[in-house]
Amino acid sequence: MVSFLSIVLRAVLCMCIGFSAAVPAVKKQNIAPVDDALLAKFKLMGQYASAAYCKSNFNSPGNQIKCNDGSCPLVEAANATSVIEYNSDLATDVTGYVALDPTNKLIVISFRGSASIENWITNLDFKAVSTNLCNGCTAHRGFWQSWLDSRSIIIPAVKTLSASNPTYKIVTTGHSLGGAIATLAAADLRNSGYAVTMYSYGAPRVSSLKLANYITAQAGGNYRVTHWNDPVPNVPPIIMNFAHVSPEYYINKPNNQAVRASDFKIYEGAMNLMGNAAWLVTDIMAHLWYFGSFPMVKCMI
Repeated sequence: MVSFLSIVLRAVLCMCIGFSAAVPAVKKQNIAPVDDALLAKFKLMGQYASAAYCKSNFNSPGNQIKCNDGSCPLVEAANATSVIEYNSDLATDVTGYVALDPTNKLIVISFRGSASIENWITNLDFKAVSTNLCNGCTAHRGFWQSWLDSRSIIIPAVKTLSASNPTYKIVTTGHSLGGAIATLAAADLRNSGYAVTMYSYGAPRVSSLKLANYITAQAGGNYRVTHWNDPVPNVPPIIMNFAHVSPEYYINKPNNQAVRASDFKIYEGAMNLMGNAAWLVTDIMAHLWYFGSFPMVKCMI
């Protein structure tokens, strides 16, 4: 599915790389195909991301994570409980929760996607700013500020929970804007010594090529899931020196259809132009349907 746009973008990509500073290459990863076990994890983490859109999960810490619209049955079955919830009064309106999942032995850090004017202003704040994640590494200012706004409440919670539950795995997850913040959160937590697995769904490009390669090379695991012709993973544009964490787990299936393990295609590279990026015509509905049973943002509709 290589379009004329993809050919043009490849030419632009070559120009961008030619004008950018030298960036160390990331070694090719030994990535196993998606099997039923990994698909089950994708569905669970997708429902944790979806649950962040539900008001009851960001204004009532200590309660069981629930979705009154039926969009997170796997999370509810796990009897997960929020430990902290945040609904920021700051400019980015970063929102989400940290939950303890005793069934799957997880510490889950989930970020909501765009649901307010402040969130959309954050999305459009494309300016690249320096981060403390690695030397000379820049990120999208809106996404980086969103992480900084929530970091002071999340880090202490993770420290306490990991100390009292040393066998639990730490994961970050989010859809759309939430996926972008989850990516930066995972990178920062790893730098602080935590083993963190990152799951994102329909996330936009987050950072410079250098930082994207740095996060890709970190231990812990990155699962950047995209779907069909979702337009969001294609912004901000490559020409502005934004890149994706690798690999991409591309759902090669139209909207509102059941997704099987065999429907995934895996593409490597921070600036790969296959999978989701190969589409010329996009559809915002593809941004909402990730596993065929309900929209990711159903709790907000």
